[in-house]
Formats: sequence, structure tokens, C-alpha cells
Amino acid sequence: MMLTVISPAKKLDYATPVKVSNHTQPALLEHSKKLLEGLKTLTPQEVCALMGLSDKLGALNYERFQEWRTPFNSNNARPAVLAFKGDVYQGLSAESMSSQDLNWAQDNLRILSGLYGILRPLDLMQPYRLEMGTKFANSKGPDLYSFWDGIINKEINNLLGQPEDVLLNLASNEYFKATQEKTIPKRIVTPVFMDNKDGKYKIISFFAKKARGLMAAFIIKNRISDVELIKTFDSDDYSFNSTLTEGDRWVFTRG
Repeated sequence: MMLTVISPAKKLDYATPVKVSNHTQPALLEHSKKLLEGLKTLTPQEVCALMGLSDKLGALNYERFQEWRTPFNSNNARPAVLAFKGDVYQGLSAESMSSQDLNWAQDNLRILSGLYGILRPLDLMQPYRLEMGTKFANSKGPDLYSFWDGIINKEINNLLGQPEDVLLNLASNEYFKATQEKTIPKRIVTPVFMDNKDGKYKIISFFAKKARGLMAAFIIKNRISDVELIKTFDSDDYSFNSTLTEGDRWVFTRG
């Protein structure tokens, strides 16, 4: 198989009605509960300081932590792939996918998360903000990387059970670090998206994030399991650039 991983988003949508009826529970919810035990003890001011937020956003996320509780159901949570609304998810456009698309994605796509560790697209989640790079001291160490140490890695290695399996990294550096890639004994391919600016190819954050989502959608809709077929990706005028590609750092350019 080819397993694709993407990052979550800060922007969330819990207002738009969800048309999907089937959903699942996050695999690492017991670990999330342990994190929440500590997060619930923070004051609004401490939440602001922890994540560098404004008073308004700090108060919002303080309330989210206080209101977070299990069990998750369709009344208090929603499928992760339909809850995140950042740049990656603009490109992914999961809300326009068929139920068959989402069911295929359920087996082949994972979302990395500071609170939930790793999510399937249809895993229910309650709203939160907790970036993987947050230095939140916990029982396992000084930050979230220490909290998830070995846990996310084990989940990914369990999924990549065959020698020919490939991990496609469409996550940011901040999140992919949590996978502990040096202890994943499989091929890892990392697509990089560049735009022509003033005659030079550069990574432009907004466009690169959206392109990661576009590539994830391309994989899902075309049911791609052979990593070599990724080179045919052509959404938004991107194309594979063999000249700039080095090893398994595959570069896609436009302009």
C-alpha cells in the first residue's frame, strides 16, 4: 500500500452540516484524554501564553478544553477531514468527495495531530487547537513530541506491513517530525511544490499547502497505490520536475 500523511489545520468548521453518516472513533483517544487532564488545568491566560494567542483566541481554546469530553458522537463531534478548513483542506475539498472516495481515504490517508496523535479521515473529533510543536510539559516530557514518542510511529509502522509499502509525506516538517521517520523502515517519498517567482522556483507557503491537499485529493480520486503514478499529478498546472528532484524528494513546479 501507499499511506499518505497530511497535517491538520488551525481553522475549523463546525457549522456547515455534515452529509456523511458513517464515522469512526480515534484510535489514540485514551492518550488524548491524558493530555486533556493537563490542558484543562490551564487558565485562559496560560493558554494564551502556551500557544502565543490573543486573549480572544485564548479564551476560545480554554473553553474548548473545558468542554472536551467523551464519548464522541455526531452531536458533539464531526469527522476530522470535514472539520479542518485550512489551506491543505481547501485543496483537498473533502466535502465534495463521494462516500466511496472517503471510504477509500479512510484506509489510505492519515492526519497527524497534536491532540489526537493520528486520525483517519472519518474519525470523530471535537474542536481544539494544539500544534505539534507546542512546548506543553506533560508526564512524558517537556513537549508534545515527547508525549507522542513512539506512539504515532508504532501506528504508522503497523499500517506499513509489507516490504513494498511506501509512506507519502504530505505533512509539514513540524508534524512529520512526530513520526520519527528514522525508525520507519520503509521508503518515504516527500513531494515538494514550487512556484516560479521572478524567474526562480521557490516554495510559497500558501500555494504549497494547498498543493499538498490537491495531491491528496488526486490520490484519493484516482485510487493511487503505486507511488510512481504520483509523477502524473497535474492539478493547478503543477508538473513533476525531474531536474530539481533529488532522490525521494520529488519536486513539482508550475509557472
